[in-house]
Parts: sequence; structure tokens; C-alpha cells
Amino acid sequence: MSAKEQEKEKELEVEETEREAQEQPVTESPTAEPDKYAELNDRYLRLMAEYDNFKKRTQKEKSDIYVSAAADVIEAMLPVVDTVRRAVDLDGGNEGLRLISKQLEDALKAVGVEELGAVGEQFDPELHNAVMHIEDASVDGNTVVEEFAKGYRYQGRVIRHSMVKVAN
Repeated sequence: MSAKEQEKEKELEVEETEREAQEQPVTESPTAEPDKYAELNDRYLRLMAEYDNFKKRTQKEKSDIYVSAAADVIEAMLPVVDTVRRAVDLDGGNEGLRLISKQLEDALKAVGVEELGAVGEQFDPELHNAVMHIEDASVDGNTVVEEFAKGYRYQGRVIRHSMVKVAN
């Protein structure tokens, strides 16, 4: 069920509860039957709390959908960023390529994308994808010694893990 369908279903439930509350006429004064007044007041308070929770939940769902959609678009752009970066590495004298690369990196930073650091850090399976292991006594165990592909994070969510070589 999509988010819109869930939202409409909740709205219908809230409207139905409101209708039920309105259908019960209050003909007597609140002092004549305190139990009935207390019951209606309790139903009203519960209805208002349910509606407030509904608004908060739908707002959070909308926010989550936005973050997910933005992450998908960013993930689709990362191969282009990698290709431009490789082109700059091959032809460092090409000023146009360097400017395009810098512009792409600046655009990613502007929307909140962070590069994950790798070389020299401890291997973290939450951030890194180890594609090679080497034995090297000069480096502490479980340390990243080389990065093959940069990793990226958007709003605390890892979009792509760094592909790395780890020393054991």
C-alpha cells in the first residue's frame, strides 16, 4: 500500500470517528450526567491525540520519502563523478575536465553528500567494502591501505561503501 493510500485510509478513519462523536447528541447539561460528559470529553481528547499523531507520522513519512529519493538520484550520479575523476587523473593538463570535476564535487557537497574517508583508517564494514587483503608488518592490523572507489554518505545514510584494500 502506497504512502498516499495509507494517508487517505487514516483520514477516513479520523473522519469516521469524528462523525460517530457528532452523531451522539448531548441533550442534557454536563452537570446532569457527569459520566456521559466525562466519556465524551475522553473520546474527544483521544480523537485529538490520534489526529496529532497522524499528522506527525505523515510528516515523518514525507521526509523519509524525500531523503530516499534524493539518495537514489545521487547514487545514479556517482558513476559519472567517478568517470570524470578518472579522466582528470589521466589527463591532468586538461583545465576543462578539472573544472567539471570540481563543479560536480561542489554540487554534491552543496546538497549534503559527504565523502567517506578511508586510507589510514581502521576498517569499518559499515563504511568500507574490502576487496583485497595484504600482509604488511609496517601497518597496524585491520587498517585501510588503499582506496579503489570512494564511498559516500547522505544524511547519515551510506549511499556507496568505499572499496578498499586492507592490511591484516
